[in-house]
Amino acid sequence: MIGKPFRVPLLKRVLEPGEGDVFPEPRAKKRRISGADEDSVNQPQLVFKTPGISSLPRKPLLAVQNPAVAPKSLDGGLEGYYNVLWRKYTTKKHKTWDGDGVLQVTGGHARLQDMLGRDMGRTSCDSPLLPGSQLSIGGKEVEVDSVISKQDFLASRPSSMASNTSHVSEFKRPPLAKPKPRLESTAALSQEKNNAPKPAAPRSVATLAMFKNPLLASTVLPKRDTKEPTSRHDPTAAQALVMRRPKTVPEGKQVVDVVVDPLLTQHLREHQREGVGFMYECVMGMRDFDGQGAILADEMGLGKTLQTIALLWTLLKQNPVCQGPHDPPPVIKKALIVCPVTLINNWRQEFRKWLGFDRLGVYVFDDSKKRITDFTERKAYPVGIIGYEKLRTVVEDLKKGPGIDIVIADEGHRLKTAKNKSAQAIKSLNTSRRVILSGTPIQNDLSEFFMMVDFVNPGLLGSFKTFTKEFEVPIVKSRQPSALKKDVEKGEARSGDLASLTGTFILRRTADILLKYLPSKTEYILLCRPTAAQASTYRHVLACPAFQSALGSSEASLQLITVLKKVCNSPSLLNGKSPSDPSAAVSPLTAALLASVPPHLLRTNAGSTKLRVLDQFMHNLRTCTSEKVVLVSNYTATLDLLQTLLASLSYPYLRLDGSTPSAKRQELVDAFNRSPASECFAFLLSAKSGGVGLNLIGASRLVLFDVDWNPATDLQAMARIHRDGQKRPCIIYRFVMAGGLDEKIWQRQTTKLSLASNIMDQKGGTSNFTKEELQDLFRLDEGLSCQTHDLLGCGCEGRGLPAPFPVDEEPIEILNSDDEAPDDALPTLPRLIQANHLDMEEQERKIREDARSSRQQRDGAKMVSLMAYSHIDTSKFSTEEDDDMKALVHDQVLLNVLQDEGNRVSFVFAKTSG
Repeated sequence: MIGKPFRVPLLKRVLEPGEGDVFPEPRAKKRRISGADEDSVNQPQLVFKTPGISSLPRKPLLAVQNPAVAPKSLDGGLEGYYNVLWRKYTTKKHKTWDGDGVLQVTGGHARLQDMLGRDMGRTSCDSPLLPGSQLSIGGKEVEVDSVISKQDFLASRPSSMASNTSHVSEFKRPPLAKPKPRLESTAALSQEKNNAPKPAAPRSVATLAMFKNPLLASTVLPKRDTKEPTSRHDPTAAQALVMRRPKTVPEGKQVVDVVVDPLLTQHLREHQREGVGFMYECVMGMRDFDGQGAILADEMGLGKTLQTIALLWTLLKQNPVCQGPHDPPPVIKKALIVCPVTLINNWRQEFRKWLGFDRLGVYVFDDSKKRITDFTERKAYPVGIIGYEKLRTVVEDLKKGPGIDIVIADEGHRLKTAKNKSAQAIKSLNTSRRVILSGTPIQNDLSEFFMMVDFVNPGLLGSFKTFTKEFEVPIVKSRQPSALKKDVEKGEARSGDLASLTGTFILRRTADILLKYLPSKTEYILLCRPTAAQASTYRHVLACPAFQSALGSSEASLQLITVLKKVCNSPSLLNGKSPSDPSAAVSPLTAALLASVPPHLLRTNAGSTKLRVLDQFMHNLRTCTSEKVVLVSNYTATLDLLQTLLASLSYPYLRLDGSTPSAKRQELVDAFNRSPASECFAFLLSAKSGGVGLNLIGASRLVLFDVDWNPATDLQAMARIHRDGQKRPCIIYRFVMAGGLDEKIWQRQTTKLSLASNIMDQKGGTSNFTKEELQDLFRLDEGLSCQTHDLLGCGCEGRGLPAPFPVDEEPIEILNSDDEAPDDALPTLPRLIQANHLDMEEQERKIREDARSSRQQRDGAKMVSLMAYSHIDTSKFSTEEDDDMKALVHDQVLLNVLQDEGNRVSFVFAKTSG
């Protein structure tokens, strides 16, 4: 401390031979000694410390040794120059580097300078340094990043700093001699202190321990004095994950094993180890395709984030090709992760979870006042995380830096059009290594799939025009109901070629892998009978002249779909008045439809069959269990209804939707996961704004209140609770209004997933629909039976497991239009019919019924995946088979709802996995 005499630490330091620094001993305690002057006893004494005075062995300053021979300076000492990172000394738990600098070791001293050549401090140093060595200079913590030559050091400095530094004076040690006599007065003592030579740097506990081994001996191999390069980690250790070696090596180079850090390997499951190796081989160009891109298409919950972190950490620290025994430069120096803004904090927390706070600097492009140059020009931040929207505004600044070596596009299915500005911004960075993470790589059609493939490996599938002609048209044509036999064969062949071509850089695994790691998961699809108010509202909307006139317009058809989806949730949503947005405007078409509906049908939420079922369900869950529940909807107005219901029941809840600030979303999730059901019983979640990347493992029940056209949206939302860390068996409930648009959309979901299965998993299926199918979309089926179960043609009669198809009947062959039918297969028809005896209306009715029957048969064939579910007709609960039917429902909460007198659930599809 300035102004006070320098104190020796409690553990006396033993100096090197020839060293003779002068240190004052600590002040002696006041006590009376016979025959001694009290004032002289209390005075501090100056003594010379020489070797042999202290019997304690001296701990070496450096725990590592430099295998390279350091050059000698002009005065005979060691000389070296290094790039370093520095930060001010702090006691904070989570530390970050403040900047870059240059360290000059010469004349027995280490001199720290910033990038502008200004001196920042110096300390004594008489040993060579290694990358990773740490020391303390001028009150700052310094870590060596790399070694540079003297020429590079002089060339990179201003001329004012290029002068010779050999003039640095070295402390001249006095010869070994007897201790000086004790000073007789305070003035003499003060004069002696002023005349005494100053130590080179403060001697403290931090100074004694300033050199540390930056690598753990348990995970990092020590350097050997051999000409052969050594791996960073032991490739022969148990559970070691060793990457594939390159096939060809440049002349004069050597190959070393790249081993994933055991710090991460110990947490990787078998499928995750495979994923890390797959992405490594792709970005390193070791696979049989022309490119360095990859698509990790694992389903939700398989750990795509952890696999990506393991890949980046390996590339940032290792390289399979090196020259000589020294450490090779890493494969990459800068990595950029582009993701939705809702996932930025999730990525940052995942890096901290797996790598801690000090191993890797992560730069987050948020709204704070940060300089982009901190990421592009400084070595303190090798990884950057940015949102898709923010990327478009800063892409020009990112180009000014040294460059981005790899780009990770999370939820990469957003890059599905050629005009996507985010995709264009990433391509402008000229980064050949690109990785897409997506649980749903194919959502709608093959054109989106082409855009993703062309993003990671440009030109691999040719131009979009060529792809459309060679792949998309034949594949789509083969799936049409009227396709000829030759079209089907050609489409299947092209589909197989596409799967084989893209399979070299696309890895797809399903969530079934997690069944052995997680508790069981049960899914219930509850088909709820519409209330009288809902059915009446539905009929009034369909009969409205404005509805019929709008069917010919694609834009108006989307509005019609929105109106009918609101009716399926609750007729009161047609009012257009929401607590979250009271001033919401109503479109002219909606106003016209609203005018045709009697006002009394829109005044209460009691007309919603889903709300009635949810009310019964929440009451039974709250009273019978201690579990928590997540309520998911695609619409903010629907979340308002659910919030009103929870408030009326006095159930504590949290809510996350599009209006929730990004910085507070993770806080809400953490608070919900930690809280018991008595403090936070329900979590209201918007599927589109918060259904991706959130782990709500605090709940074991999830209710999906409505359905979305895109099956990926619902699948991602349902996967929020069945994740790593879940301890309870999970139960998912999907609410569907029977006979209405809800059930039609759900049927389309089951068939739409087949396109992804065909390309990604190489399975068969269909996903395209005819114009007649679209016209049948808005029809309300008010029959007592389940429409979906009728389409399946299942013979179980709703008694549980699907009945096997009869084997004694001969299969019916469906002939293509280019095949010739035998005479006995043709129906017997009258040869001539008088025109006045022909009923045209009856004939048209029969044609429509035959066409509808044909469409239903095709729909049933498309929904064959539902045959893996149990089919439960709840009307049979009151028959003599009551006990047998109850045994099919393993959830007591749901069973209580189904046995209630006011039960609105008419049919249940149930499936348990795990």
